[in-house]
Amino acid sequence: MTTQTEHRTPTNGSADRGGTLLTSVQMARFVASGSLRLDAVVPAEMNAEALSVLEAGLPSVAYGTPLPQAYAPGSFPRRLLELPRVAGALRSLVGVEPTVDHHAVHIREPHNGEAQPLHADAIIDVRPDAFDVQLMYYPQQVTLDMGGTLSVPGSHLRRTNESDTGRYQNLRGQDRLVCPAGTVVFLHHGLWHGGRRNDSDIRRYMYKIRFNPTQRQRLLWDHSDLHDPRVRAELDAHFPWYEQATGRLERYHRVLLWRELTADPTFDLDHWVTRVTNRPADRPEVPSA
Repeated sequence: MTTQTEHRTPTNGSADRGGTLLTSVQMARFVASGSLRLDAVVPAEMNAEALSVLEAGLPSVAYGTPLPQAYAPGSFPRRLLELPRVAGALRSLVGVEPTVDHHAVHIREPHNGEAQPLHADAIIDVRPDAFDVQLMYYPQQVTLDMGGTLSVPGSHLRRTNESDTGRYQNLRGQDRLVCPAGTVVFLHHGLWHGGRRNDSDIRRYMYKIRFNPTQRQRLLWDHSDLHDPRVRAELDAHFPWYEQATGRLERYHRVLLWRELTADPTFDLDHWVTRVTNRPADRPEVPSA
């Protein structure tokens, strides 16, 4: 999971509902890696409160509930989602007023010997023009022996069905979460991940919410830096588990997603998408000489 440290107040007039929107560089990093990590973004007093709130459990939320209706004003989830950097990141990824697909509290007991198989949530999802986002909130410091969440950067655009990847034990470049208290991570719905076993003496808590967008996910962030050279560099990132050919395939799918997010049908890396989407039959006939 990629740690995000750069952030700024929007300069394109799109901050009417508050929150610190992501930059184009951050969005490109999310498109490439499949995650966005905000370290220690939740205040200490809220983290302390969260332990009792999560222990007691949270009321269920019906599938597809609009976000403003899902959590009562003043409730812990509502206040968590109203934190400026959390609100801005969520808006940048799924827009205003997404629906809540579902939420869940995950508690891992001390010295629990089971780890989840590597998986992508829900059934195979082949949407090329939209994605859901999962928020994962860690109210405690997560150390290596506490387990945390394992994920495989850059795996989110590889089409799989739930635990098809469960037979894989370790992949080069996988990330095993270690983070300070109050860390929030946003995952693309397709990212391969799994909770690790807890080998510590501490009970581990994690709160997850999945969001479905209700508007087109196009230029929702602070895109004043859209032509920053770092954007292309982020989109061209290589991850250690790729072989040469598969790495090209992942970059191909990133380009398709970036074209959709930016409304730029000409963007490409190394001519791959331009070559494959070339349709001479759709062009006007050229008169013969």
